[in-house]
Amino acid sequence: MGLVIADRVKDTTTTTGTGSVTLSGTAPTGYQAFASVMATGDNCYYAIAGGAEWEVGYGTLTASTTLARSRIIASSNSGAAVTFSAGTKDVFMTIPATVVQGRGSVWATANGYA
Repeated sequence: MGLVIADRVKDTTTTTGTGSVTLSGTAPTGYQAFASVMATGDNCYYAIAGGAEWEVGYGTLTASTTLARSRIIASSNSGAAVTFSAGTKDVFMTIPATVVQGRGSVWATANGYA
């Protein structure tokens, strides 16, 4: 489907490992849930942050509360997928620096950022 870019989209996850992330489905107050702005099959740029572990990537919403981590752009694991440990992590939409700087991004080129 399409690339979705929306403001103030945030959720949490307790997912561990390197696979798809199961979202809580309930956005914190003042934020939107992923499923409220995306349909199953839509893509987005995301960030996951929990303690010293973090990852920025391109993902696909494969179910209303499942975000597949399709392509890792940057991370605390030298740019590879992070094996997230136990605990709650924030998951939110973002625009990665590499996209804004235009490194290989169709979106950045089309919008005058390349």
